[in-house]
Amino acid sequence: MTNLARERGFSAIVLDELDRNDWHEIQAPGIHWSRGFLLANVFARADRVVQTCCLKTHRYGGHFSLSLKNAVGLVAKRVPGFNYDFMNELHSSPRQRSMIAEINKFYRTDLIVMDAVEEFSTGGPDSGKLIRPGVMIAGTDRVAVDAVGVALLRSFGTVPDVINGDIFGLEQIARAVELGVGVASAERITLLPLDQEGEAAARQIQHQLDGGR
Repeated sequence: MTNLARERGFSAIVLDELDRNDWHEIQAPGIHWSRGFLLANVFARADRVVQTCCLKTHRYGGHFSLSLKNAVGLVAKRVPGFNYDFMNELHSSPRQRSMIAEINKFYRTDLIVMDAVEEFSTGGPDSGKLIRPGVMIAGTDRVAVDAVGVALLRSFGTVPDVINGDIFGLEQIARAVELGVGVASAERITLLPLDQEGEAAARQIQHQLDGGR
């Protein structure tokens, strides 16, 4: 990334190297973070935010790691002046999936691009059963993109925590909908395949969005 930054003339920022003034403290009624959390200022101040993520399950409590969970990378683990480990709270909480969704309330995205070429349908985020959907998913709505990602995982077979129940009833997605982060139902999602392979994937996804197994 640093080589690409030099080649293309952009700045690459390592969030772990930011000082206290580069983080914004988030406190809001109703969130499950006992002390709130700190969000990197760069995302709140950016003119445009383009998020890249992968399709995969997550065995450490998130259940799946798509665009909503990608936001965990925007939150500080520790910062100078705070004697607290925010990531320890997140990963030890029974409401981890709601806490993930809550991060997304406090920053926007303009485009999400999800790599679903080769991914994990079990285990994750770093190992598991490898599947090859062979597609890329792009959209402007994090909830819609994650619902499509979950539908794609279901079409290949995945873990019980991801495959069971209504997609919009899964905790990450349900809490994000409750907070107004994105669309509230599968009926609000329109799939636009760009080629013949995309059409086949779209049919698989639509079947799952419609409640199929």
